[in-house]
Amino acid sequence: MFEICPETPADEPEVEALYDLCFAPGRTALSSYRLRDGVPRVAELCLVLRDPGCTLMAAIRYWPARIGRRNLLLLGPIAVHPTAQGEGLGGLLMRDSLARARRMRFSRVLLVGDAPYYSRFGFQRLDDVLMPPPTNPDRVLGLELRPGAWVGVAGQVTRAPAAPTTPSHAPVAQPCATVASPKEAAHDTIDPSAHR
Repeated sequence: MFEICPETPADEPEVEALYDLCFAPGRTALSSYRLRDGVPRVAELCLVLRDPGCTLMAAIRYWPARIGRRNLLLLGPIAVHPTAQGEGLGGLLMRDSLARARRMRFSRVLLVGDAPYYSRFGFQRLDDVLMPPPTNPDRVLGLELRPGAWVGVAGQVTRAPAAPTTPSHAPVAQPCATVASPKEAAHDTIDPSAHR
């Protein structure tokens, strides 16, 4: 069993170390980081996944961003410890965080990544959405959390205002979830009865 919980300030050094381990040292020079600088994360969706021994095995973060006047979630980075890659932990974290975002009534998610991997979660290429250069347009992917959420949304992705973008009518997100090991769980599903 694994536990998925919102990231706390105490987790931050460990999460940053995981990102440093999983990504190139120059990761903060990527264009997506320019959209994050000085903008608070969507704290309820920044999650850590720990094994039964409390070892950090994976982490995911979300940031607010905009296209014109339309708000969106910018997903990333997501990382799985190298010793656990290929075991389905990233899938557990993706599905849990996207379910939380739906419950919080967000409408759309954007990420920069590999379409063959992220298509399993419903992400598709966004032809009319532009990330800051030098982003490869084939890697700009979106997911609708509400039907039609990406219809008519086009243009340059920009930084969100510093104010939180959580919908004011959003229910409080569940703090932690206990999930089965991907090898034990069918289709990387999350046990809804395990939410506390």
